[in-house]
Amino acid sequence: MILSLDSSAVTASAALTDGDKVIKSEFKNTGLTHSETLLPMIKRVMSGTDYGALDAIAITAGPGSFTGVRIGVATAKGLAFKYGTPCISISTLESIAYNFAGMNCIVCAVMDARRMQFYNALFEVSKKEVKRLTPDRAISLDALREELKAFKSVIIAGDGARLCFDNIALENCSIAEEERLYQNAVSVSRAAENKKRIPAKELMPIYLRQSQAERELKLKKKEK
Repeated sequence: MILSLDSSAVTASAALTDGDKVIKSEFKNTGLTHSETLLPMIKRVMSGTDYGALDAIAITAGPGSFTGVRIGVATAKGLAFKYGTPCISISTLESIAYNFAGMNCIVCAVMDARRMQFYNALFEVSKKEVKRLTPDRAISLDALREELKAFKSVIIAGDGARLCFDNIALENCSIAEEERLYQNAVSVSRAAENKKRIPAKELMPIYLRQSQAERELKLKKKEK
């Protein structure tokens, strides 16, 4: 059994799975802070199940909101330390691609990185596997547009999908339907199936760039 979590962006979710079977899951897109929503969700999902029975805890370790990623990783580490459970670190962007598992398509996973930049990765999804085409990266809309021109058809998904789709102006692109749009814990569990399990102490947030506060501090130091 795997407890899978996501709080990397605007949504939050938790799922308890046993292989392909989803035992319980919750998903929220309410605008509340994840510090208020994630632990209660976990408690409801785990109701009736002993934490000691978990084989692993999977978490989207980034990229995403700096605060959201930190909350998710800290929560997973805390539970893992308490119960001696191994962890599985999942790319948020890869978890988005797993929303389309079993289909045949190109998925452009995007998260809003502000100033018309996106955290992004491209994936080729088939009925048998999800194949990564690019690493996770921060990319400008213009650069992403040039890459996507090479594909016959692309589905854009993620919390930055609407912003990306509305501005990319490519006829070969479509936006994901609502139920596949956001990363969610059930897809995190699918992505975790063949991933390495690590001790809680090795689980770390994955940031593709510095936070705005860190960038501003660095700029001030250069100006002195």
